[in-house]
Amino acid sequence: MSYDEPVMKQLLRSIPQIGKVEWIGIRQERKAFPTAVDQVIAKKKTGLDGDHFKGSLSGKRQVTLIQKEHLDAVAAMLDKDNIDPGLTRRNIVVSGINLLSLKSQKFKIGEVILETSGICAPCNRMEENLGPGGYSAMRGHGGITAKVVSEGSIKVGDNISLE
Repeated sequence: MSYDEPVMKQLLRSIPQIGKVEWIGIRQERKAFPTAVDQVIAKKKTGLDGDHFKGSLSGKRQVTLIQKEHLDAVAAMLDKDNIDPGLTRRNIVVSGINLLSLKSQKFKIGEVILETSGICAPCNRMEENLGPGGYSAMRGHGGITAKVVSEGSIKVGDNISLE
């Protein structure tokens, strides 16, 4: 099978799935446990209103997202019924769309346009937050980081799709 660049580009832009925002969390200060909110305002320069981490050094990590399906997989690996999304220290949990398919893409979530800026690798806090093996269970399941391209509101229940 040969590699056909135009076909691959077309496949990478073919993401018909529409995801859904399941949970939003804001940490008002460093190392604080996130507070679940029903809605948040995303701003270009400062990221999510009320969140301590504004991505101000590079602007690339203003928003962190993780898939609910990955939380379910991590829970299964750790022999738990479920994982509290706040323990993962991510801002937004989505379902129904493969976040990694949005790599190098702009996507819409609620009123907001975001652009994937990287992979959100687990930190050593996962071992503390999720228990023994938490760090390893999160490897490959940590989600993505994004920067705000267009401002607006994001609410629980909003759709997420390729822009």
